[in-house]
Amino acid sequence: MAEDYRLMWQEMGLDLEAHDALLGVLGQAYEDIYLAQKNRPEGMAYFDFVMSEVHGLRIRELLDEKKAGRKIIGSYCVFVPEEIALAANATLVGLCSGADFATEEVEKLLPRNTCALIKSSFGFKIGKVCPYLEGADMVVGENTCDGKKKAYETLGNMVDNLYVMDLPQVKSENGRALLKAEFYRFMEAVEELTGVTVTAESLKQGIQTVNAKRAAIHRLSLLRQADPAPISGLDALLANQVFFYDNPARFTESVNKICDELEQRVEAGQGAFPKRTPRILVSGCPQAVPNWKLPMIVETSGAVIVGEESCVGERGTRNLTGESGTTVDEMMESLVDRYFKVDCAVFTPNSDRLDHIKEMAAAYKAEGVIHYGLQFCQPYIMESIPVENALEEDGIPCLRIDTDYSLEDAGQLKTRVEAFIEQLR
Repeated sequence: MAEDYRLMWQEMGLDLEAHDALLGVLGQAYEDIYLAQKNRPEGMAYFDFVMSEVHGLRIRELLDEKKAGRKIIGSYCVFVPEEIALAANATLVGLCSGADFATEEVEKLLPRNTCALIKSSFGFKIGKVCPYLEGADMVVGENTCDGKKKAYETLGNMVDNLYVMDLPQVKSENGRALLKAEFYRFMEAVEELTGVTVTAESLKQGIQTVNAKRAAIHRLSLLRQADPAPISGLDALLANQVFFYDNPARFTESVNKICDELEQRVEAGQGAFPKRTPRILVSGCPQAVPNWKLPMIVETSGAVIVGEESCVGERGTRNLTGESGTTVDEMMESLVDRYFKVDCAVFTPNSDRLDHIKEMAAAYKAEGVIHYGLQFCQPYIMESIPVENALEEDGIPCLRIDTDYSLEDAGQLKTRVEAFIEQLR
């Protein structure tokens, strides 16, 4: 980082010693994994800068927004509508949940066999090392699984303003009605938080801002269909991760800029990997910062990841919101329509997700699929066997991987991934 932000972190209540340790590990991992790559697009320099300042300059920007009267809302899920937050003069940011931290303390509050993502969110709070969480005026949770639903009962005693959304688990008329009611309830809560009433004009602007952001990242995704792939899976994943932290307008501009460069690479036949490198689609659980273990293993084992069927990936950005509405109610209907298409594994039955995996494998010319599940994440692990069976019936090789955030199984995973890639060859 270019500046010393320690006073800022101290005023936010962070544990400086623990935070220094976290940033040290994160910085070294980034250098070893990301900066060690070859043939990176020049436009990735922006994302390298974002990561170097992810707890620095970006936090200062958010604090400046707070001083100017804007509220900051932290979220753990793609079901939380950023459009509504923006329309009520709030900024929505993703919260830290991609690495083990304070595990022993967390396991005094949660069972050991709780998924890594939930335990991570608690660890960052207990350890006081996530400035996004400490700076949030509202923390939004959601009951996308039983683990989260019960964990929020405990987290509610640890944060000042926890808001929990009730989400449907069946794609039905009743399910859609529940999502609609919850979006209106969320809008009322955000209006109360900010003191700003959502208007047709402000909601329209919020929808357009988020649509532009999603369209830019989807543009990047589509360019990965080329062979050779113009960008590594690691770098594309990083862009998807920064999606949740960065200023929306600046992010959109930066992604479109790198897409211009990638288009030139595609036209020139240049890639991050040689032509005919085995192509893999990763499907399953979200990979939040700094969860880079699996893509690092895949792309140092002789393959390239060409797509992510994930919340931190195409599941979170695939669909745009209709912009034809002229009233708040009409635009809220469009928001419900858009978010109800998200095919989270919480839904049952969930045939849409299997269809999307097959569609992505075909569109991105993936020769194989790796289904990534976090240990004890029951929704995705329960779906992994039906997904594997269905893909292999269609002649698409699939490797199921269940893991956590630690590096203890990295050697074993690398052996399995290398064998899978050799099968694809």
